[in-house]
Amino acid sequence: MNQLHPEIDKILQNIEQVIAGKQEVAKLTLVALLAEGHVLLEDVPGVGKTTMVRALAKSISAELRRIQFTPDLLPSDIMGVSIYNPRDMDFQFYPGPIMGNIILADEINRTSPKTQSALLESMEENSITVDGITHVLEKPFFVMATQNPIEYEGTYPLPEAQLDRFLLKMKMGYPTLKEEMDVLKRAQNVPPIEDLQPVVSLPELRQLQLDIKGVYVDESVRRYIAELSAATRSHKSVFLGVSPRGSIALMKASQALAFMHNRDYVLPDDIQYLAPFVFAHRIILKPESRFEGINVENVIEQLLGLVSVPVQRHVAE
Repeated sequence: MNQLHPEIDKILQNIEQVIAGKQEVAKLTLVALLAEGHVLLEDVPGVGKTTMVRALAKSISAELRRIQFTPDLLPSDIMGVSIYNPRDMDFQFYPGPIMGNIILADEINRTSPKTQSALLESMEENSITVDGITHVLEKPFFVMATQNPIEYEGTYPLPEAQLDRFLLKMKMGYPTLKEEMDVLKRAQNVPPIEDLQPVVSLPELRQLQLDIKGVYVDESVRRYIAELSAATRSHKSVFLGVSPRGSIALMKASQALAFMHNRDYVLPDDIQYLAPFVFAHRIILKPESRFEGINVENVIEQLLGLVSVPVQRHVAE
């Protein structure tokens, strides 16, 4: 791959100071942030999810808000509430934690579907509506939601409409022996995240988000994305395939990845690399396929091998 964009490289190196061995997760998180999407991180507790989000927020001078999702959490606890002020004889809006730049939605599947749905408008429309009044959220606005894949007791599985709002879904995984030794060494001293300094300002990051929209996507690459999405809908093991929103998500993510690697055009390689992270949570397998031991990753890998990859044609001089 090409050399990283200087601003992107600075952010990744800054995050690397406080979390070891998670370069790919940090890179994919930046892809989602730059593409103005959101991330669902599914992993066990204690692998560094919160630390990475805090490091990202500090690196770009962003306001981080953490929401701990619990069964008794209400939509108003997220969005805010209007309270009558007798002195002004009017209702005054008190914003909730959703009014930030980076939102860490911790254990999102611990709360009820009603509260989960409170995030839908903010993630899709970059706004919230309280008592009939719409409040526009400041950009950049980025949600990283986490859920524990092991403990299902007392949880509410995310509905398809909610899953579809996440640009990417990924896992952090356990560190290697060398990485964990590095973590232990760092833990002996003052946590380095407290001393982490911003390397990119919010206006600079916003400009990067705007620049990404100019990354060229050839018609053959758009067709490749559409054919991959269509193939998920007709696969014999799939009950529900990727929606057009998923196709758009893959294109936007590929533009961000190309920009990160100092390219002003998207390659089929970008599509192939990102497809598992963009498509996996948007595909529902048939029950009989799951019983046969087939998983979503198998299906995506199979489709990437079956759908024809566009090849650039060189005109002879």
